[in-house]
Amino acid sequence: MQKKPYSPEFKEQALLKVRQRGAWTIESVAQELNMPFTTLKGWMKERLRKPDLALEGLGRDWFAEQRLQALLESHALSEPELHAWCREKGLFVHQLPKWREDFCKVQASPSQESQAALRELQNQHTQLQRELRYKEKAFAEAAALLVLQKKFQALFGDEGK
Repeated sequence: MQKKPYSPEFKEQALLKVRQRGAWTIESVAQELNMPFTTLKGWMKERLRKPDLALEGLGRDWFAEQRLQALLESHALSEPELHAWCREKGLFVHQLPKWREDFCKVQASPSQESQAALRELQNQHTQLQRELRYKEKAFAEAAALLVLQKKFQALFGDEGK
């Protein structure tokens, strides 16, 4: 039996169909495309071996908020539920631990820009604290003067005017 040559376009379409298969199995997708299951499975493994192509179009266009939401939604799922959820969202299960690691890495090692911004905010905070203490002292002094003025008026009545 001869191997049936498939065009690169057909291969891409087949892999796209597998990624967006929803509740379908890979075998049912292969049957629909009238091709051997092993060929389709081999293409998928080949795609996963090439890191630059493995996630092409899958999750790369997700924003950080969407990735975080996906991590939260998938956190408590069992293995079969997780696989079904990933198929529904068009993701691979191995992407989720990578995303989780990326989020932890961002939190663990702040960039120089964020450190500079933090220092700037700390300086502003210190300056505002100084201003607040100065104004509190001025307010206390004004209140003390008002109290003294009232006491003076109460003591001397109309004579002080």
